[in-house]
Amino acid sequence: MKIAFQMDPIGPINIDADSTFRLAEEAQARGHELFYYTPDKLAYDEGRVTARGWPLTVQRVVGDHAILGDEQTVNLAEFDVVWLRQDPPFDMFYITTTHLLDRLAPGTLVVNDPFWVRNFPEKLLILDFPDLMPPTTIARDLATIRAFKDRHGDVILKPLYGNGGAGVFLLREGDSNLSSLHEMFTGFSREPLIVQKFLPEVSAGDKRVILVDGVPVGAINRVPAKGETRSNMHVGGRPEKVELTERDLEICAAIGPLLREKGQVFVGIDVIGRYLTEINVTSPTGIQELERFDGVNIAAKIWEAIEARRA
Repeated sequence: MKIAFQMDPIGPINIDADSTFRLAEEAQARGHELFYYTPDKLAYDEGRVTARGWPLTVQRVVGDHAILGDEQTVNLAEFDVVWLRQDPPFDMFYITTTHLLDRLAPGTLVVNDPFWVRNFPEKLLILDFPDLMPPTTIARDLATIRAFKDRHGDVILKPLYGNGGAGVFLLREGDSNLSSLHEMFTGFSREPLIVQKFLPEVSAGDKRVILVDGVPVGAINRVPAKGETRSNMHVGGRPEKVELTERDLEICAAIGPLLREKGQVFVGIDVIGRYLTEINVTSPTGIQELERFDGVNIAAKIWEAIEARRA
């Protein structure tokens, strides 16, 4: 197949951790032809959805992992699969790329389905499963946020469309910084904030469960660094081997059919204790860590699901 990757710049990535690199590596091993472009090179041009980028060959050589061909502009309708893999923030730039990629259906398969990526941002899809999530409020109004904090004591406050642990704050009961943080966030953004009851179980880890076409294929545990509340690997969280629990499987059984129906082939959910905290559909990570811990080719499972959909 002809495969295009819409992703952030490939040069600086960590080839031992980046999930997009692993997907490209597996695709190449399966005989597929690769093309790479950054989202700013996506365009609608007189009825065609085009991208300016490069034919791509990958190799597991640090510092020389991406071999690019000559730059060219391609018609994405001529590709079998386009991967939507740039990282958030989930802003209007990101949303616009999903509108353009929508226009490739049904001839080209876009993974994950951009219509539902646009409508299922990580911190909003969980609202469909209130019995699985911790107490949560989404609001811009300070009085609403303060009332929520008064009810629940220790809370986590974070940007609604952030990623990688950026801008995440733990506010303990009696903390006097809420007004200042609210002022800071609302000073540069019109977006609401999301506030959740703090789950002390996070000290033992924040579990990332990977689902392929709605089916769980494994999990890793991300343990916060000393002195940190955030467990994201971007900010020093340590990945550990972990097994799926009955509660994890219960959560996956509840959300899996919806993910499969809406074309969300590769999804990473976050579970703390017994609670589902996020459903990551934009550019989930964790493939390489899970493969190392479990000895299972997760990238192959993802490509098998894609190849089945193409068939």
